[in-house]
Amino acid sequence: MVRLGANQYGKAEVRLVRIARGAGPEGGDLIRDFNVSSSLSGDLADSHLTGDNSKVLATDTQKNTVYALSSDLGPVEPEVLALELARHFVTSQKAIKRARLKIEEYPWEPVGAAGHSFARRGGMIRGTRVVHDQKAGTSVVSGVDGLTVLNTTRSEFWGFPQDPYTTLAETQDRVLATEVSAWWRFRSADGFDGPGWAGAFRAACGALLAAFSETYSYSLQQTLYAMGEAVLGALPEVCEVRLALPNKHHFLVDLAPFGRENRSEVYYAADRPYGLIEGTVLADDAPADPLAWSP
Repeated sequence: MVRLGANQYGKAEVRLVRIARGAGPEGGDLIRDFNVSSSLSGDLADSHLTGDNSKVLATDTQKNTVYALSSDLGPVEPEVLALELARHFVTSQKAIKRARLKIEEYPWEPVGAAGHSFARRGGMIRGTRVVHDQKAGTSVVSGVDGLTVLNTTRSEFWGFPQDPYTTLAETQDRVLATEVSAWWRFRSADGFDGPGWAGAFRAACGALLAAFSETYSYSLQQTLYAMGEAVLGALPEVCEVRLALPNKHHFLVDLAPFGRENRSEVYYAADRPYGLIEGTVLADDAPADPLAWSP
């Protein structure tokens, strides 16, 4: 005997570029560059067991809905678009009980004074994940990926166990670099407008950067905790922060074969393998949320 387990379906990576004419700085244009993925679940067993598609909202329709609602809403924050899409899919389709929306935003900066030229800003990606469930309500998680940061000093790593396979030398001064993936869960999806979501994102990123810069680090784990704690301190409306920090190792190059001394100035930046530090920082009163981090 076999049975159908949990299942979901949707449209992945709908590319949406929304240009708002005259809405940018000093009357220039504004670009919102989104990558939108939808995932729907509910009363869909018949489509798997018998091939009955009468309850399946086509993924092409989901794609078209992204474009249509974006046209209606304008150049909104990604949280606003995700919330509207998630609620729309659940309320407009009787068979759909839960909708999960994931949006990545690729930031652009104006170039020149004319207001119509732009350049992509590094590799940082802003993101949001919204789940709207017919019974359990709505959950919002926002975050950032690809935020690359580096401290040239004020970082140590020593006191770790030594065994027959240990070759890493202890250090009291090292380069500390990482590519931050940080996601923060809001206590509630209510009470925010577009500027509120934008302000929360700026505050969270500012807290992450300040904590990374100001923390004298004895380990990347310690820095991770300080960064999560800083986000919770800056945003009372956030109750949980999850971080993944790959250790972007920088090793001193041995210049002795070339008759030179390396005065902690010349490094080799290794891309792999790398240490990966992950952790969660929670407010003491963080409410449980079965929606936010579910697949």
